[in-house]
Amino acid sequence: MKTVRVSFKGVAAIASLALSLFFIDGARAESIDPGLVAKIQAATFEVVAAKPENDPLSYEKPLPLELLPFQERNDKYYSIGTAFAIGQNLYVTAGHVFQPLMGGLWGAPALRDGSGKVYAVAKIEKFSLDRDFVVFSLASPPDIVPFETNSSPELNSVVYSVGNALGTGIVLRDGLYTSNTPEDQDGRWNFIRFSAAASPGNSGGPLLDRNGKVVGVVLRKSPNENLNYALPIGEVLKAPDHVAEADSRLTYRIGVMDTVQIGIFKMRFSLPLDFADFAVAFLAQQDAFADRQLADLLKKDSDRLFPNGAGSQRLLHGLATLNTYPSLVSRNGDGIWNLFAKPENKTPLAGNGYVQLGVAGGNLMFHWHRPDSVSAKQAYDTPDRLIGDLLQSGFLHRIVASEQVKINALGKPAEETIHTDRWLRRWQVRIWPLAYANMLFVTFALPVPDGYDVIAQIVPAGQRHDHIIGMQAQTDFIEAAYEGTLTQWKDFLGEKGLLPSLFTRVKADFTKDGGFAYASDRARFSVAPEVEAVTPQSVLTLGLGWFGDSGNVVWDSSIIRLKRTADDNDWLNVQRHIKPSEGLDQSLASEWEKIVQRQHPFDAVIRTENDITKITGVLASPAEGESAPLYTAFIGVSGVTTQDVMKAKLDVWLKDFRVTEH
Repeated sequence: MKTVRVSFKGVAAIASLALSLFFIDGARAESIDPGLVAKIQAATFEVVAAKPENDPLSYEKPLPLELLPFQERNDKYYSIGTAFAIGQNLYVTAGHVFQPLMGGLWGAPALRDGSGKVYAVAKIEKFSLDRDFVVFSLASPPDIVPFETNSSPELNSVVYSVGNALGTGIVLRDGLYTSNTPEDQDGRWNFIRFSAAASPGNSGGPLLDRNGKVVGVVLRKSPNENLNYALPIGEVLKAPDHVAEADSRLTYRIGVMDTVQIGIFKMRFSLPLDFADFAVAFLAQQDAFADRQLADLLKKDSDRLFPNGAGSQRLLHGLATLNTYPSLVSRNGDGIWNLFAKPENKTPLAGNGYVQLGVAGGNLMFHWHRPDSVSAKQAYDTPDRLIGDLLQSGFLHRIVASEQVKINALGKPAEETIHTDRWLRRWQVRIWPLAYANMLFVTFALPVPDGYDVIAQIVPAGQRHDHIIGMQAQTDFIEAAYEGTLTQWKDFLGEKGLLPSLFTRVKADFTKDGGFAYASDRARFSVAPEVEAVTPQSVLTLGLGWFGDSGNVVWDSSIIRLKRTADDNDWLNVQRHIKPSEGLDQSLASEWEKIVQRQHPFDAVIRTENDITKITGVLASPAEGESAPLYTAFIGVSGVTTQDVMKAKLDVWLKDFRVTEH
C-alpha cells in the first residue's frame, strides 16, 4: 500500500542505499553471563541479499567506491537485517526485513554467520504481516544450539538487544523492559517497549533476558525517545503453523486529492513455500487488495471526483491552458478542482531541444521538447533517447559515501506497455530497474507534437503494482497543450498508433495557395497568406481540456493558436466559449455577456496593447438556444495597424470559417 508501517527498513533507506545503518556501536552489555556470548553469536545471523552482478547504468564519472569502508565495498552482499534460531532449522526475523525482496531486484534472502558463511533460505514456515514476523528454514542449516524462549519476562527486568553488523560479529546492548504498548489497530496484543539501544541492523534480531532467552523480536525504533519496540516471542510461538496471514489496516491515496481510503487487508494461505513461491502468493493478494482500495477510493468519491460535482465547474467552463508543461488537475481543500503545475528548472538540449522538470502529486513531471534533428518516430521508438535527455536535468543520482554521482543513462527499459487513459490518450509505459537500490524508475510518456509529456516515479521494486495503478489513475487528470511547428505536427499526426482518437479526426496542413487549413468535428477554417504568412516553422498550439457536450464531459480543444514563428508577436487565436453555470464567479458571466452582445473587445474593432494591434470577432454555432457555444476569432499583428487593414484580414479569415458542432 501507499502507507506502510514505520520500520527500520523504510523506503528512504532502500532508495539511498544507506548501508552504514547496519553498523552498531560496540557498547558493553551489562552483567550477562560471559559463557552465553558464544551461544548468542552462533544462533544470531545477519540477513543478506546478493548484490547485482551487472550494472547497466552509466554515470557522469566513475563511482568513488574507494570512499566506502573496505568491507562494504568488497562485500558481495547487502546487509538488510538480523535473524536468529528458535528451533532445529527454524529461524525468525521481522517480516519487513524480507518484504523488500518480494518482487525485488536482489533475489532471495539468505543468512550469514559470524565466519562469513552464507546459508540459503529454504522454506517460509510462518508469516504474519500485522505482527511483522516470518519463520523460515534453511536449505543446509548449520549445526547450532537454538535460543531458548521466555514468553513471560518480568516488567522492568534487564534486556539485551542483539544485532549483527555486516558479519563482523554481534553486539549486545543493555537496557530495561519498561512497558507494554497495545498495537495500534485493535489492541490485539502488546508490544514490548525497551530502553536498550537499537539500530537498523537490529531489525529482526532477538531481544534477550538476563539468561540469554528470547523474549521478543526487535522491530522498530521509537522516533522521539529511546523506547524501542519488540514483538513478544509468545506471539510468534502461538501463531498457527504453516500459515501466512494478514489482518492489517492500510491506507491508499492518489496525488490528485486528499481523500484517503482505509481498508483492512485480510489474507491467509498455506505454507510452507519456498521464498519465490511465497513472494508470488503474497504479492498476488497484496496487489488485488491495492486494486480494491483504488476502486473503492474512486467509487466513494465519485460524485465529487473530477469532472463530477460542483467543484469541477470552474475548470469545465474555463479555457484550456496553452502551456505545454503538464498540469495536474487536483482538488484544493475547499473542494475546487484546479490546474497545478510547478516547473522548477529548464535544461537546454542540443538542437533547440529542452527538458522542463517539476513535481506534482508525488510525481516527477517533465515536458521534453525534442531536438530538431529527432523525428517523431525516432522519439517514440527509442526510449533510451528520451530517458537520456530527461537525465540531463540532473534529477537522479547514486549516493556513494558522501558523494552524489549523477546518473547519465539507464540502458534499455526492462518493460514496455501502453496505457490508454479515460480520454483515450495513449501513454507509453516504461520501467527501468535501479538494481543497486532495489528500486524501479517508472515513466508514463504521452506523445505530443513537439516531444513528450511525462509523469514518473521512483518506486520500491516490491511495491510496483500499487504505485503503477496510482499513476494510471492520475493520467486521467493531466492537462497540457499540444504544440509544435507545422512540420512537427505533420510528423506527429503520421504516428497513427500513438494518437488519441481525437486526432484521428483532426487535420492540419498547408493549402495549395501557401496558406494553412485546420478541420475538426467542431470547427474548420483556412488561413490565407494575406491573413497570416504561414511557413513550416509556424507554431500551432491546441489548448486541450474538458467541457460538457450533450450531457457528457469530453476532452477536446477549446483554444487554437497559430503563430508565425515561436518568437513572433503575429498570431491568430480561436476560442470556444459556453455559458457559465450558475454559481460561478462573475468574471465568467460578464465575459460571456460581452461575447453574446458583441461588446468590446468582441466587436471587430481594433485595440492596441503592448505595441500589438488586436481585433476579435464572434462566430455563432449552428446549435440553437442561449447555451449554444460561441467562437471568438482573434488576430494580433506587431506594431500599429489601421482598422481597415485589420478588419479586412478578419473578414477574409471568417469568410470560410465554419463552426460545425451542433
